[in-house]
Amino acid sequence: MAMDFAAGCIGGAAGVLVGHPFDTVKVRLQVQNVDKPLYRGTYHCFQSIIRQESMLGLYKGIGSPMMGLTFINAIVFGVQGNAMRKLAKDTPLNQFLAGASAGTIQCVICCPMELAKTRMQLQGTGEKKASRKLYKNSLDCLVRIYRKEGIKGINRGMTTTLMREMPGFGVYFLAYDTLTRSLGCEPDDPYMILKLLFAGGMSGIASWLSTYPVDVIKSRLQADGVGGVNQYNGIADCVRQSMKKEGWKVFTRGLTSTLLRAFPVNATTFATVTLFLMYMRDGEERGMQDCEPPVTHALQSQAQTSSI
Repeated sequence: MAMDFAAGCIGGAAGVLVGHPFDTVKVRLQVQNVDKPLYRGTYHCFQSIIRQESMLGLYKGIGSPMMGLTFINAIVFGVQGNAMRKLAKDTPLNQFLAGASAGTIQCVICCPMELAKTRMQLQGTGEKKASRKLYKNSLDCLVRIYRKEGIKGINRGMTTTLMREMPGFGVYFLAYDTLTRSLGCEPDDPYMILKLLFAGGMSGIASWLSTYPVDVIKSRLQADGVGGVNQYNGIADCVRQSMKKEGWKVFTRGLTSTLLRAFPVNATTFATVTLFLMYMRDGEERGMQDCEPPVTHALQSQAQTSSI
């Protein structure tokens, strides 16, 4: 378990560094005012942020995901591994159920973390109060929200986070399991790293496509109140207002940036975790029974865990 914990942290950190700029663009596009849009699309958003805020602007709010990284990976690895052990059989359905369980429980950390990330990413944008830099860093952001709104405030968007993470992680682990089986990734395969990168990247894309509309609503609810103005009364009201103003396309806002981010992030995380475990375990898992997919031999401890 300790080795899986360390591998998850290292892999997750690598994924965050690769993918955070895309996430910043995604959030900016998701929550921008449709009447006075600041950005025309993904490329224009990237270009504008770099021109106005330098490259560092793309890494706004990175402290929050880095801060919660250790806890999230520990929870996901532990819960998914224990769930697979309880379910006993390594089947596609059990992979989905184990992933969904892990996604559900890690929301305790994920929701406040993403709230702080979203608020930090929006600092310096828009007009008047919304453009002021209210927070020094992610921790300061959460502290200020807690002082003003209490526990409820730092868990803003929890319902939509659950609606996204539970099926999203289920799809991720199912896609990963299916791809690694079909690709036949063996530890001595000269193309193993390329296969790991492909399997991890495509699993991430599948996961995001399955839950992206919910993510748009989550971002809008978590951004609501920046500048002191609350626009939505809840999930249903957010969906209704968004649809009325922008039509169904509102649920694809920032999708290009998200998919561009999903592949390298998950590919990097997956490959990093795999190579770390293979190096640390020195091929120990290669002799495990054939009831598990080949790549899982290198990825799993006794808890039968896999990468996120």
